[in-house]
Amino acid sequence: MDGHRLCDGRVVAVTGAGRGLGRAHALAFAAEGAHVVVNDLGVGLDGLPGADSPAVQVVEEIRAAGGAATAHGGDVATGEGAASLVRTALETYGRLDTLVNNAGFLRDRMLVNLAEDDWDAVIRVHLKGHFLPLRHAAAYWRTEAKAGRTPAARVVNTSSGAGLLGSVGQGNYSAAKAGILGLTLVAAAELERYGVQVNAIAPAARTRMTETVFAETMTAPEGPGGAFDAMAPENVSPLVVWLGSADSSGVTGRVFEVEGGRVTVMEGWRRGPGTDKGARWTVREVGQTVRELLPRAETPGAVHGT
Repeated sequence: MDGHRLCDGRVVAVTGAGRGLGRAHALAFAAEGAHVVVNDLGVGLDGLPGADSPAVQVVEEIRAAGGAATAHGGDVATGEGAASLVRTALETYGRLDTLVNNAGFLRDRMLVNLAEDDWDAVIRVHLKGHFLPLRHAAAYWRTEAKAGRTPAARVVNTSSGAGLLGSVGQGNYSAAKAGILGLTLVAAAELERYGVQVNAIAPAARTRMTETVFAETMTAPEGPGGAFDAMAPENVSPLVVWLGSADSSGVTGRVFEVEGGRVTVMEGWRRGPGTDKGARWTVREVGQTVRELLPRAETPGAVHGT
């Protein structure tokens, strides 16, 4: 094993780490020397409990490769589940350095067919499931900072292109993922004083959630080693590991789109063209003004699925 790995000595908790992106992240952190708390509730794509959790299988993979990991089967969208995630890290390894919020599932419907339960379930797991682990981890880091042990703590949240641009048939998912972006910005601003950096990714990869979108493997020439699978979830993990390491010092409040071999810094909402009358507009005036401003503004990106 390399004695100079990027995350040697760090303790990392990854939610939804039994499959897909979360599993890839957990394995990648372990390969860089981290002790990993592998969280997975073991549910199906619709959020209902599965036969058994895959978290233990990921832990066994990590240990078989010489790494250190422990499983956590709690529901991180509950206060007790989120608190026990942090508690597991502290009781097992004595600390927590990085939180990767990744857990989620889909219940896709067009808006007119979207049931209230489907809205609530997706918002709960994605948005509340980000907030609660972040809240409990942040409370621990604040206590450490106030005791004079300011951490080099890191949080990596998981948004989506659906949160950045919207996605037809995914009103609940798009709203949750957009909410995660807002939460990321607020957390980065509030927690910086305690040594905590908070960033978000908007990944595109082939997982259980996206297998109908990326039904076929996209490949590109890689050289002597063979073809490059551009949709493999493992392509996303290097950025997540770097953001979760001490090496990313100074990077916070940012959103990164990552797909295949491409990484893009997203710039988010910025003020475009505007005008100030200095007094209240009439309805007709403001309508005419908007008509004049819009051609000077950048055209929004297309909503996914249009």
